[in-house]
Amino acid sequence: MALLGSNIASEVGLRLLLCPLGSNIVVRAACCSVGIVLPVYSTCKAIERKDHNEQQRWLIYWAAYGSFSLVEVFSDKLISWFPLYYHLKFAFLVWLQLPSIDGAKQLYMSHLRPFFLRNQARIDKVLGITYGEMVKLISANQAEIQYARAVIVKIVGSAEQMLKGGAKPDKPRQQCAIEGEARTSDVESHDDDE
Repeated sequence: MALLGSNIASEVGLRLLLCPLGSNIVVRAACCSVGIVLPVYSTCKAIERKDHNEQQRWLIYWAAYGSFSLVEVFSDKLISWFPLYYHLKFAFLVWLQLPSIDGAKQLYMSHLRPFFLRNQARIDKVLGITYGEMVKLISANQAEIQYARAVIVKIVGSAEQMLKGGAKPDKPRQQCAIEGEARTSDVESHDDDE
């Protein structure tokens, strides 16, 4: 019976790897690895080595990747239905990074840079207005933000206490409000007296 279970598992694994239309799990993970994990590592190496050529290369990659991600956010629901979409995305991400091709630089120089130079004043204006509105929103809601912060700190503190063994799972605790100390139930206090 164990032999049967291992055959099923290996068949599912092979289908995930070899059947491009059946599942996108593997290729989506590969896109994440190639598109984000490897470039983050390479960017950190370039920063630590103080290699300005590599730093510029990875800055251009991130500009291209960010632009691609921005377009993908708005079009993903449509284009993800196309067969082999994630395979093409994977190939595109590899093309962006390959040093021999330098796809990110090609994309930046031919499309992103001209667009940015043409629209820089408008983009700066929109970002300035957006930033101003965000500052107003945050300023107007300081009380709510502080309340949310207090709740999160209390939750994290309680979770840490439970993980460290401070709270016993076999003794239920009642919390009457967000503020104040947790109180044990009346049943527990009678058990402690005996």
